[in-house]
Parts: sequence; structure tokens; C-alpha cells
Amino acid sequence: MTDYRELDVPDQHGKTVLITGANTGIGFDTARVLAMRGARVLLGCRSEANAVAAIEKLTALSSEVDVSWVPLDLANLAAVKTAADQVLQEERLDALVNNAGVMMPPKQQTEDGFELQFGVNHLGHFALTGHLLPKLQAQAGARIVNVSSLAHRNGHIDYADIHADRAYSRMGRYSMSKLANLLFTIELQRKLKAAGSSTICVACHPGGSATDLGRHIPRPLALLLAPLNLVMNSSAEGALPTLMATTAEGVRGGDYFGPMRMGEMRHSAHRVHTSIAAKNETDAAKLWAISTELTGVAYAV
Repeated sequence: MTDYRELDVPDQHGKTVLITGANTGIGFDTARVLAMRGARVLLGCRSEANAVAAIEKLTALSSEVDVSWVPLDLANLAAVKTAADQVLQEERLDALVNNAGVMMPPKQQTEDGFELQFGVNHLGHFALTGHLLPKLQAQAGARIVNVSSLAHRNGHIDYADIHADRAYSRMGRYSMSKLANLLFTIELQRKLKAAGSSTICVACHPGGSATDLGRHIPRPLALLLAPLNLVMNSSAEGALPTLMATTAEGVRGGDYFGPMRMGEMRHSAHRVHTSIAAKNETDAAKLWAISTELTGVAYAV
């Protein structure tokens, strides 16, 4: 199988892409490649300082890049709506890359009272996508890309304790949020297909990548996992599945992309398989209904 590389990303001139969490790690490298291929890239970031620093890095690579900051706090539904309103003023939107996330923090809540990992990784992106869907559907062949994780394989949606009021496991809730990303993908794709839309929803995961995402991992566990850093993807290589999902020809709605080697831990990108739980259409519909209720965002599809 031929390796997929940054050079395989086709010309992106004339396209506009919003990437959440684009100031660092995989999000930044996705933004870098798309901007250098000619796309207008909107960096959805919470921190202005971090966004400015990322834009300075991108413009240092080329004065021709077209990049702009969209203030976005996925832990605040009102802020998500404000960010979406800004993006809706764009001439077009060809792709939304739901990349931002938090991993294994101490128990915290979003501004709206959701457990932080589920609130940011799933509900914030669910709301953002719902607000932007009409804009995406106005552009033929638009794509919604949800960045999941290998951790989804151990996930289950705890409907009886959705906000972790009774029990909180850092890894358990991270896995739950990553499974939610994939259930969201298949349910949104089902609805798009039923509506006859040319917009598609796909998913990807970066394998094992050395990025800032792991900053909340407890120190004893981080030390135990340290040897894995020797074989982990760089953020640039971890971004390849996202780039494939966002730009490659022949991508189909519901596709899932990840690395090629070491059990999908590292190297390049190709189509991969989700867990059986991530294909459960009944569970996907149930999660959709709960997500609609919690966010108050009803999809126009």
C-alpha cells in the first residue's frame, strides 16, 4: 500500500476550512498544510495569544497564506454560537474539522454544567456543526471531519450518569467522548444521506501522537508511558489521517481514517475500522436526541 504524504494533498485554492484547536498539535499541522495548499483557513481557538502565535508561524512560512482567527470556546455554548455567527459571514465554507479536545483532566465542568471532556469533545462540536450545517450544505461536496481516537474502542456512553455526577474516571470519560464523536458521525451521515445532501460526514484518528493533548495525564502514568514517545507520531504525521479525510478524492460519507502501522498507532494514513459499538445506529440515534436536548441545537437536515 502506497504511503500517504502531505504532498498528496491536492490544491486547495478557493476553499475555506474551519479547524477547531488549530493553534497547536495536529490542528496546527492540518492548518499549515491546507494553508500552504492555498485554502483560506479559519483557526478556531479559545486564546487570542495562542491564535496570534500560530498565525505568525504560518505567515513566516509564506506571506501568501490566508489565515484568520475565530474566537471559539467549546466549553461555552453561547461562545460557540458567537463563533458560528462569525463563520457564517464567510463567503463559503467547504470543510469543518472538529479537531479540538481535552484529554484526562481532573473533573471539571463546562460553563453549561457538562462534564468537561464530553462537553468539549462532543457537545461543543455537536453545537458548532449544527449552527454551521446550512453554510456547509450550500457548498457542493462539503465535508465535516470529526477527530476521534483509538480510545473510542474502550468507550461506552453512560446515559445514567451523563454528567459524571456520581462517578468520574479521567480515561473512561475521555473514551466516552471519543466514542461519541463516532456515533455522531454515523448519525449525521445517515441524516445527510437521507436528505440527499452532497455534504458528507467522516471521521479520523491520529494514532499515538506526541502533542499537548496529553498535558493532563497524571505524572505517574506519563512516566510509565514515556518510552512510547520514541515510536509516537509527530503532530505532522498525526495530522495525515485528518488531511486525508478532509481532502482526498474518493472519500465516502461515514469513512474512518487512521495510521497504517503498529495497530494504527503510527505512520501515514488509510481507511480503518471503528469498534462495533461505534456502528450501533440505535445508540447513535439516542445520543443524537440527548445532544439536541442538552445543547438546544436542532439540525436543519
